Amino acid sequence: MAEAQNIPAGSTTAGSIAVAAESTVATRMSAPPSFDVADFPVPHGREEEWRFTPLERLAGLHDGTAVATGSAIKVAIDAPEGVIIETVGRDDARLGRAGTPVDRVAAQAYSSFETASVVTVPKETVLTEPVRIAVHGEGGTAYAHQVIELGAFAEAVVVIDHTGDAVLASNVDYLLGDGAKLTVVSVQDWDEKAVHVSQHNALVGRDASFKSIVVTFGGDVVRLHPRVAYAGPGGEAELFGLYFTDQGQHQEHRLMVDHNAPHCRSNAAYKGALQGQDAHAVWIGDVLIEATAEGTDTYEMNRNLVLTDGARVDSVPNLEIETGEIVGAGHASATGRFDDEQLFYLQSRGIPADEARRLVVRGFFAELVQKISLPDVEERLLAKIDAELEASV
Repeated sequence: MAEAQNIPAGSTTAGSIAVAAESTVATRMSAPPSFDVADFPVPHGREEEWRFTPLERLAGLHDGTAVATGSAIKVAIDAPEGVIIETVGRDDARLGRAGTPVDRVAAQAYSSFETASVVTVPKETVLTEPVRIAVHGEGGTAYAHQVIELGAFAEAVVVIDHTGDAVLASNVDYLLGDGAKLTVVSVQDWDEKAVHVSQHNALVGRDASFKSIVVTFGGDVVRLHPRVAYAGPGGEAELFGLYFTDQGQHQEHRLMVDHNAPHCRSNAAYKGALQGQDAHAVWIGDVLIEATAEGTDTYEMNRNLVLTDGARVDSVPNLEIETGEIVGAGHASATGRFDDEQLFYLQSRGIPADEARRLVVRGFFAELVQKISLPDVEERLLAKIDAELEASV
């Protein structure tokens, strides 16, 4: 794999490390959050946080012209016994507690939803079956808000599955009590014309563990912004993701981990494969280690496999450190073409070319697929990868 610079098959931007001093380096991490749409000017594409996004394809989500339509999405929640499911109004104190919008679309989504759904796993409850949330688009535009809350020492797995066709802007909040363990699998399997922009906020309690697995296949434009902050020391966050970007698709994942408490850990690993003309993948990984976050241990990594000419990757890891009293901090980004030598090796042993190609790509994703630990979801994703590869032959 080549380092993430000067990749012939696409454009890649190298990462940076900034150590805070008298002057603060202007990064995506310094954007002031707000619930008020008016605090965010309409983006024009020259801003750092929007320079990779095709604004003209956001269907008006970024400039206020997108108007919500009735029955644009349907949400169905299937939960084991003991889980509390509520539909709440905008005045519920849990809304927005995990994090504040950091861009105009997230603020517009927060200002525009009418009701939110809240899924609560009571303290010390350990679920043996996952909570499944199905979000199906039926055309039109929607603004939404979802809260997943775990009480102290509760454990749960949540699968959020996006299908159908819609223009959707949303905020998703994850609230983890002390000692809680939450795994979230968010699948973006939209139809080809869908637009999905969402901010995911996780507030990790003392000694709690949060694992996020983001899987993106479908949609015309998908722009996701997972964010993590800590409510106390000892918290752990793992952010995993895989994406398969096809012809003409724009898939953008912008991570932010704010180490604002001491002795916390984070690990981010995203992998993507691209094929087809104008396939565009963007990965931004921001990690901020605040002055109070002594004992932090963090690492972030992005890998991209370019299968055909005409695809483009922009991968930007950023690390900002305000204290030298840390366990470790690092990042890596690499993008490379499909390895013809691997393909030749498999073919020389009697494996047909299309099967060899499938095995190489499956192997590339296998490490992250296995972290899902839900056989039905894993099988579905592997079948989706196979279908994408067959379509390109």
